[in-house]
Amino acid sequence: MRGRLRLGTRLALGVGALSLVVFAVVGTALTMYMRQYQERQLAEQMKLVQLVQTKDAKAHGTVERRPYYGWYTAVYEVRGGHAELRRPADVPADTTALAAVAEAQPASGTTHLTRTAKIPGEGAYLLRACSVERGVVLVSAAPLADVRATTRRLITVQVVTFAAALAALVVAGRAVLRRGLRPLSDLADTAHDITSHDLTDSGRLPVRADGRSGAPEIEELRSAFNTMLEHIDDSLVVRAEAERRLRRFVADASHELRTPLMSVRGYADLFQYAAAHSPEERDRHLARLRAEAARMGVLLDDLLLLARLDAAEVEAPLRLEETDLVELVRRAADAFRAAHPDRPLTVTAGPGELRLRLDPARIRQVVDNLLTNAAVHTPAGTRVAVEVSFEPSAEVPVRAPTGVSGETPARVPRQTLRQAPRQAPHRAVARTPAAAAGERGGHGDSRGPRGSGAARGGRGLAVVRVTDAGPGIPAADRGRIFDRFYRVDEARSRDRGGSGLGLAVVRSLAEAHGGTVEVTGGPGATTFTLRIPTTGRT
Repeated sequence: MRGRLRLGTRLALGVGALSLVVFAVVGTALTMYMRQYQERQLAEQMKLVQLVQTKDAKAHGTVERRPYYGWYTAVYEVRGGHAELRRPADVPADTTALAAVAEAQPASGTTHLTRTAKIPGEGAYLLRACSVERGVVLVSAAPLADVRATTRRLITVQVVTFAAALAALVVAGRAVLRRGLRPLSDLADTAHDITSHDLTDSGRLPVRADGRSGAPEIEELRSAFNTMLEHIDDSLVVRAEAERRLRRFVADASHELRTPLMSVRGYADLFQYAAAHSPEERDRHLARLRAEAARMGVLLDDLLLLARLDAAEVEAPLRLEETDLVELVRRAADAFRAAHPDRPLTVTAGPGELRLRLDPARIRQVVDNLLTNAAVHTPAGTRVAVEVSFEPSAEVPVRAPTGVSGETPARVPRQTLRQAPRQAPHRAVARTPAAAAGERGGHGDSRGPRGSGAARGGRGLAVVRVTDAGPGIPAADRGRIFDRFYRVDEARSRDRGGSGLGLAVVRSLAEAHGGTVEVTGGPGATTFTLRIPTTGRT
């Protein structure tokens, strides 16, 4: 912000102000000490001089020896609190200050008395009075001009020295602080560089805070700043990918809905034109019209289901209840045999029950979609196998199934549903036909499910495998087989190939139950494996 000093300058000025206070305190203390020291030295010198002058005063009544240049000496007789000067005496014109100290000395109760006084016309003097004999007081006066001059010179030296030191401290401190704060300026430049990048289409931040110099605190700040940029970078990538998938989803949904709508419009026109023709032709057009409307209804139902599963904190269509998974799979197999008599189907499941809490309608939809996928994408006569098993395990998926029993819809958190695609729930592992056949357990095999001997109520996974002996899924397409509106063969007609939402619904419903779904296999054998946690099953 313009008009404001930078941080380094403010810190340097702050250090300078603090140093100025310290210098002032130190200078004042030093000056006072030196002044008192010089006055004490002068008082000691006057004491030695008065020792000689006292003897002279006792012998002659006055002081005949002349004192130092500028000094004054006088002998007073003190009677009744009044001092009378003995002459001859070397005294200034105004002797009031000397007489006052002479009168005060006997009353002080000490052998000598020292005080500072200002003699008119002479200046400041240090006065010392001592007793010569009873009633006789010797007073000496020494000028303080030299002491005051020395003090003034000391103050001048201190001011000049401290001012130079303060200026050097501010300048050097500013340079040191600027160098120390340079990493912060680099961080600010990096932040400004970020603002200059267009993040509308790009999901990456190509800038980072570089540098190795600086204090540990600067290193911590730089590391935290780069960590924040990494987090923002990841968030931008996720947002860009989500926007890309949303645009693709909207485009695919519009394209998918356009086809049945155009068909309905065309059949409606044909029905209008055929009104004057035979009833059989009208019935045929009406049947086609209803079929296209039903197909569009199925597509809209799938889109609505996926949207509700993706929504945050909304009522997800899950109604959990105690269900026998084996019986549910057998019913789905019976419906498949009735709809596709040309495809032999084998169900491998033990006579015992495998009960757990799930939404029977939605899991039935998952199994139906997997079986329908096998029927749609394989030629007539292809063998299909379904296996139900239990895998005891101490480690179950972290994402727990959501919902409550009865008719109350389950609430599915956003994090559970939105983050699921990043956990790569559909692995693609190429396997040989023989291995895939081994997974199916063989056609017509009525053995119990693997792990069926596990204790009831144990922790583990309920597993449903749907295997077909069709042409398989190319390895390049397995990673996207569960994406919405994705088709392995784009040239396949929608009447036979479906809308591309069936496997997306399978994955979303499996994840809503806390489970996973994956595809494995190769040419001649394709296996879809559904796993649902059985924690707390009875």
